[in-house]
Amino acid sequence: MSAPHDAAHTGPIQTPKQLLNTVILAFVLPVFAIIGLVMFVTSGDKPGAGVANPEQAVAQRIQKIGLVEIRDANRPLRAGEAVYQGQCAACHATGAAGAPKLGDAAAWAPRIQTGFEALVHSALSGKGAMAPQGGGEFNDLEIARGVAYMANAAGAKFEEPAAPAAEGASEAASGS
Repeated sequence: MSAPHDAAHTGPIQTPKQLLNTVILAFVLPVFAIIGLVMFVTSGDKPGAGVANPEQAVAQRIQKIGLVEIRDANRPLRAGEAVYQGQCAACHATGAAGAPKLGDAAAWAPRIQTGFEALVHSALSGKGAMAPQGGGEFNDLEIARGVAYMANAAGAKFEEPAAPAAEGASEAASGS
């Protein structure tokens, strides 16, 4: 009596080889299908979410990091007053962030006592709330001229630095 009952409960897998094929088809094949779908979805060039202009987005992502600016090396150097108006007046005219005001002898006196080179170094490197001034629109010699202008307005007797070419030409003229 048990024989017909057992035959009704047998499944489609009769051998170990059929079991192995079923395991491969049920588990391994879907994994490869998922990997293939992921590769298909990620392989295309697709703009980011919310990007209206994909070409511009790509251009922004691959833009250069650095920038080279070419300036005229033979342009005439600007005088101290022009440097002050262009770079220094924003803080030194109003005394912003503790900057000594132009012409304030009491505020400039301890700074003037440190010497011209120390003042120029502070201007180029930055000091306190003042950011470094070197490397901007004005070169280091022009910044030094601006420092001399501000210090002289407060009573110092610093000589405004001359252009290196002018110094070399005057030495050559005096030597001949």
